[in-house]
Amino acid sequence: MTKKHFIWPLLFSFLGILDAGYLTFYSDSVLTSSFCSINSFTNCFNVLNSRFAYLGNMSVASIGLIHYSVLALTIIFTKLFEKKFWKYLSLILGTVGFIASLYFLFLQFVILKNICFFCIASELISFILFFLFNFIFKKERKELFIYLCDLLYKALIRPILFKFDSEKIHEALVSQGEKMTKSPPLKNIIKKSVHFFTRYDDSILKQKYLGISFENPFGLAAGFDYDAKLTQLLPILNFGFGTCGTITNMPYEGNPPPRLGRLVKSKSLLVNKGFKSSGADAIIKKLQHLTFEIPIGISIGRTNSPLLKTQKQSIEDIISAFKKFEKARIENSYYELNISCPNLIYGETISFYPPQNLQELLLALTDLKISKPIFIKMPISESDDAILKMLKVSSQFSFVKGVILGNLQTNRHHPSINQEEAKKYVRGKFSGKPCFERSNELISLAYKHFKKRFIIIGCGGVFSAQDAYEKIKRGASLIQLITGLIFEGPQLISKLNLNLIDLLKKDGFKNVSEAIGSKSC
Repeated sequence: MTKKHFIWPLLFSFLGILDAGYLTFYSDSVLTSSFCSINSFTNCFNVLNSRFAYLGNMSVASIGLIHYSVLALTIIFTKLFEKKFWKYLSLILGTVGFIASLYFLFLQFVILKNICFFCIASELISFILFFLFNFIFKKERKELFIYLCDLLYKALIRPILFKFDSEKIHEALVSQGEKMTKSPPLKNIIKKSVHFFTRYDDSILKQKYLGISFENPFGLAAGFDYDAKLTQLLPILNFGFGTCGTITNMPYEGNPPPRLGRLVKSKSLLVNKGFKSSGADAIIKKLQHLTFEIPIGISIGRTNSPLLKTQKQSIEDIISAFKKFEKARIENSYYELNISCPNLIYGETISFYPPQNLQELLLALTDLKISKPIFIKMPISESDDAILKMLKVSSQFSFVKGVILGNLQTNRHHPSINQEEAKKYVRGKFSGKPCFERSNELISLAYKHFKKRFIIIGCGGVFSAQDAYEKIKRGASLIQLITGLIFEGPQLISKLNLNLIDLLKKDGFKNVSEAIGSKSC
């Protein structure tokens, strides 16, 4: 807290103490003051003797005196200790004073039709303090609002949402999110409102890779917005980037249900969509004329179709999808090549995990001369040796700029999975916390061997800024998530940004890029 930021709130708090103290201890002088009883409208006597001038046996003036005194002490403690608690308390007290002042103004002008200059002065002081605190403690104000949203979501909204079928509520909310942004005026109102209360920009979070600017390191992973409905909503929610899909060349309605399920105790989702997609043509039509405020990526994978029975057919299918998107000239910043979905037909026989198969796919992509960077989404189910071989093959192709580590947990008996919850689902794999540990291990592995070659995107089990920071310190430049968003709420991205700033500054980093791989060094 700077000297200037300390002096002004303290000064106005003392003015408030003087004003409220005068009203409290010298009320007779106030009532007989010619200054305060000019005419029938400016009349302190009527105001200070009204039924609204007391709360029980206490005068409103004495309550104001206590309020300003506590506020002055809070400001002093904020300067002395620099603890967030005192900043939060200043904001809360300032807001209480602001609301109370609005109420008392209403009483004077509308109900009593009389004003008191000393009361008006107190209300003006409260207004000034409110705006001072909101300016000085801008970051803490946003934190407070986000924490309130956090409580509301977990105590009320999430329990209601979790009573509905996972996939149905997902589809409904995503569709609603798309509708909200189709009207430019409505979109603008929502954006300005959300950003006023939750967005906090800090250069410490900004990075630039491959000519792409990321305002913050947090992105939506493929698998949530598989029909590209949320590209206009993501920047409103303060995402730094986002990925659509995974999108396939041909449409696929998804695997037999259940395709989504919640494992609350495991902090996980059962995922069995199997690249559910409207198909490349439909997505291109949706995205072709849109512009994007943040970097948007398009995730492409092979169509989950029984018609694709061989490796060659699968490669041709993927190549067809890439050709369509390249021809459409959509303004996406990057592509994601998803080779890691464990819920596909013929998944046991058609795989791009073996080095020779992956090389065949990447050779076919080479011929397309794709100008935009490609990130490969890797599995977490394979051994370190297998992952290193996949990374080595990928490193031989210059258009492959990075890797995403990684996809779903395939081990149904992983220690982090509650077995009673898992038994409810026969098919599918698991997202969220069951992926966290293995994702972190592979990030460290990739950073150790390929830190100069690949941009590493960490994905799996991010529920807090500490989770994200762990991946960053292991070598991840960017972070993707889905499950945390569902369990923690839409305010999570704003919360992650604010808390990550604190973690970085605590460790002395001036930019998030300085923290990348710091644990692996």
